[in-house]
Amino acid sequence: MDEAGNLSVIPGVERLEAEGWPLRRGARVGLLTNPTGVDRQLRSTVERLRASDWVKLVALFGPEHGVWGDRQAGEPVPHATDPHTGLPVYSLYGEQRSPTPAMLEGLDAIIVDLQDVGARFYTYPSTLFALQAAAAQAGIPVVVLDRPNPLGGAIEGPRLDPSLRSFVGIFPLPIRHGLTLGELARLFAQQAGWPEPIIVPVAHWRRSQRFDQTGLPWVPPSPNLPTLTATFLYPGTCLLEATNCSEGRGTTLPFQLVGAPWIDPFVLAETVNAAGLPGLRARPAYFIPQWSKHAGTRCGGVQLHVLDPAALQPVRLGITLLAALRAQNPDAFSWRQWEDGRVVIDLLAGTPQLRQALEAGVPPDAIAASWKEDEQAFAAERASVSLYPD
Repeated sequence: MDEAGNLSVIPGVERLEAEGWPLRRGARVGLLTNPTGVDRQLRSTVERLRASDWVKLVALFGPEHGVWGDRQAGEPVPHATDPHTGLPVYSLYGEQRSPTPAMLEGLDAIIVDLQDVGARFYTYPSTLFALQAAAAQAGIPVVVLDRPNPLGGAIEGPRLDPSLRSFVGIFPLPIRHGLTLGELARLFAQQAGWPEPIIVPVAHWRRSQRFDQTGLPWVPPSPNLPTLTATFLYPGTCLLEATNCSEGRGTTLPFQLVGAPWIDPFVLAETVNAAGLPGLRARPAYFIPQWSKHAGTRCGGVQLHVLDPAALQPVRLGITLLAALRAQNPDAFSWRQWEDGRVVIDLLAGTPQLRQALEAGVPPDAIAASWKEDEQAFAAERASVSLYPD
């Protein structure tokens, strides 16, 4: 219990053993996890399962960034052997992004313990979706040890157009969906007709709570989300990945520093601050990325300071930044494309309408207002899989 008298938030991994296993004794299990799979004392789920006398841990599965969280964004992760446990490690972000029948052979269940970040284009939900599909085909139950959504329960942004489905958008969610990974697993199964996953819920968590209010230790879910501040901003500043502007990769403040070599930082800061975005202040800044976009080149931009995480609207911030960066020098600004020709901003936004509106000069506030119908529809839809009170 904290100083305000709230009960301690307990992650699913601790409830699994304390309140009874949903699997038969002696079950052979695989575990999809990474460094975020820890209890309140930072003991890893790998170690907890290895020490259990109820199940036998026989294989590890890793998402993007790998089981050890040491691979950069988009970097293929090979299969390996865990040097500490000797267990086989199957990568789900390399040659395969879905478990093969050979990987699942001999398993009685697959356990999932990952900290998601609450944004549609983060790839962990896509990995979970692929895992559930393979497990359903193999007749293997999926057990999700749930964790809080670090952004709380707010919904923000347009829903994914199914024609733009990709690994950065596997399901028609808003950009900020407000669900936990366990709730997403229920939604995926419900919509796809797969067996209901077994969810071990978080105890004493309310959807209105952000991660900084839980008392749980923060372990970076990927190399460029080292802090909660970066995570709070990510659903918006990640949209800059779809441009030739820097989203701060290659600096010590990824997703907090944004800009480009042609940007006047004072003009950008004034534009962002004049937008009156709640819970946020922009400070003019120069920075030099050490890798990624504009490596070794001085960029003008802003550092984004989160003053009130509860009030922050990161997706609205993201389109405000896109509009301001483009407006300073439309000839220098450009949208990125994948090798197959798809426009990255359309994939991240989930719709071409965001890009088209920005190119037409539609004000960011008007663009954000156009999402209301999507946001309200999804709020009603997610009620069927909700595990937590508001």
